[in-house]
Amino acid sequence: MAEVKTVPAPRDAVLRMKEYHPPLGAREGLRLDFNENTWQCSPWVLDALRNVTAGDLTQYPQREPLEALVAAHLGLKAEQALLTNGVDEAIHLLCETYLDEGDELLFPIPTYSMYEVYASGAGAHMTMVQAKDDFAFPFERLLAAITERTKLIFIANPNSPTGSTATRKQLLQIAERAPHAMVLVDEAYYHFFGETVVDQVGRVPNLLVSRTFSKAYGLAGVRLGMIAGGTESMQWLRRVLSPYSVNSLALVCLRPALEDEQYVQWYVREVLAARAEFDAALTRLGVPHWPSAANFILARIGERAKQFIAAMRSRGVLVRDRSMDPGCAGCVRVTIGTQEQMAGAVLALEETLSEIGWRRDG
Repeated sequence: MAEVKTVPAPRDAVLRMKEYHPPLGAREGLRLDFNENTWQCSPWVLDALRNVTAGDLTQYPQREPLEALVAAHLGLKAEQALLTNGVDEAIHLLCETYLDEGDELLFPIPTYSMYEVYASGAGAHMTMVQAKDDFAFPFERLLAAITERTKLIFIANPNSPTGSTATRKQLLQIAERAPHAMVLVDEAYYHFFGETVVDQVGRVPNLLVSRTFSKAYGLAGVRLGMIAGGTESMQWLRRVLSPYSVNSLALVCLRPALEDEQYVQWYVREVLAARAEFDAALTRLGVPHWPSAANFILARIGERAKQFIAAMRSRGVLVRDRSMDPGCAGCVRVTIGTQEQMAGAVLALEETLSEIGWRRDG
């Protein structure tokens, strides 16, 4: 009888690690499920990609010149900005740099699930502060949860999936209250909100700010993000970061994406106008939802949420089930696209609510 061979087990932290399963599959129709840009990237980006040669692809990527460009765009020094393979890599990088097993990551919930995934892989203890039913930022309770074991604090501002925000004053008070911890303000949805703390990078020693090029810029497919911080903290992050994690095609896309400010401004205006119109439609139809400062709205459908999602899909509109997020039972998140796209989404919404016999209390 052949000997049974087993595969060596990974670290205990990996065995306990929370899994993330993005519901990709077939994504045909109007994609209002992943908070992506629902239109396209700047045409300037496509022009730049057309000029890429076969020889360009034989070289390792050099991100430093583009980091200097991004830093200048944000009013920072070149050494204060670091490009990453999406903001996900920045989050992973922080966990690898600052968390030993048993250290504490503090963050409010519900929020972006990858915070927990990467911290659990580092074997960290997670302290989660549940928001109340209105999903307002739990500022006082978050302050009270800071301990000497707290090494990282993650705050998405605006937050996903709720769209709620913390004030600039609150964020800076948190950083001041926890000088022994690094505080990441994840500004993935900054363009739809307009408020930032990036001007405090380097002035507040333990403050970090991340941005993504996946939302307003429409570059989710090339995976490009950025993290900014004081010069000393960035030195440690660079020590841990893989030197070639941002690929050459992503770097080619970055300069024209930044330079075509008119395109980004147009897309943001479209989303903000469409968000107001979709919010008004939900109110008119009696669907409970929360105010949002991002490019999405969270609505509570209730016990018929899965039926609602399937019926919307049958009409060519994809929305995201957030029922498993803490405090979000029966909730669905709808990405906001252009005004024309969202006019079609409202029609699908009206037909779907009628089809499933939805009532506010059901």
